[in-house]
Amino acid sequence: MEMKGAIFDMDGLLFDTENIYQETWNELAAENGVTLGADFVGDICGTSGAYMCRVIEKHYGVADGSIIMEECMKRVRQKLKVYVPKKPGAERIVKAFREKGMHLAVASSSYPEQIESNLKLAGMREYFDAVVSGKEVEHGKPAPDIFLLAAERIGCTPETCYVFEDSENGIHAGKAAGCTAIMIPDVLVPSEEIKEIADGIYESLEAFTVEVLEKAE
Repeated sequence: MEMKGAIFDMDGLLFDTENIYQETWNELAAENGVTLGADFVGDICGTSGAYMCRVIEKHYGVADGSIIMEECMKRVRQKLKVYVPKKPGAERIVKAFREKGMHLAVASSSYPEQIESNLKLAGMREYFDAVVSGKEVEHGKPAPDIFLLAAERIGCTPETCYVFEDSENGIHAGKAAGCTAIMIPDVLVPSEEIKEIADGIYESLEAFTVEVLEKAE
């Protein structure tokens, strides 16, 4: 099947920002007298909205996770006001897809304002036809909603779209949407389950560009 679209997660995938989030989650945990377990990173990565709140409530032992969630997002916004570090190969891959005439979207659990700010600060907003935030869908990752909406906005069927993700929740969402789900690991090592269901796992976006896109030319 001819691929017509590519949908990218943002934090930990296009930009080296996932560590900033994890640093901030840990700051908030210390302030609340909580020690986060080893499974927190896997549980929280890629989530948003009500699902993220439930993860926070579980790990922080609070009744309302939205307060900690909002504070985390506020602190991260401050940290990313000046500089957004790109992941290796991020700009190269979107340029390569553009040259092939493909339609591109960012589908991130971050707030819409943060997505737009990061893309503009990194000089990459012009490459994307659509931006979709987890705030725009009823169910965040691992549900497929965000990728279904992204595919719709770029005028492609899910089956003709790549999804690029660094989180297990994101890979589950991409597969549930019917997309070709590619994992580019960041802070998490892919589990055996993800190795089975992902359509491909590459060490970086640069590696995918070299091994798949350029070999096809």
